[in-house]
Amino acid sequence: MDIVDLRTDLHNMIDKISDSNVLNAVKTLLSGKAATQTDWWDTISDEEKAEIEQGLAEADRGEVIPHEEVMKKYEKWL
Repeated sequence: MDIVDLRTDLHNMIDKISDSNVLNAVKTLLSGKAATQTDWWDTISDEEKAEIEQGLAEADRGEVIPHEEVMKKYEKWL
């Protein structure tokens, strides 16, 4: 598919959208605003960041419990 065909397909898809939320999301994406919005990482506390980083470090060291083992242990509550 060349760029002209791709543009035509996109125009046709957009023309069929009647949901204003979807159209606004497409507009935001195409206008580049999505890239300038605040990253969720910048909105959490230092304590939350430290806990996430600790969890990632533990996972990197292999200090994890397999999903199957956790599910078996807690299956009576699920």
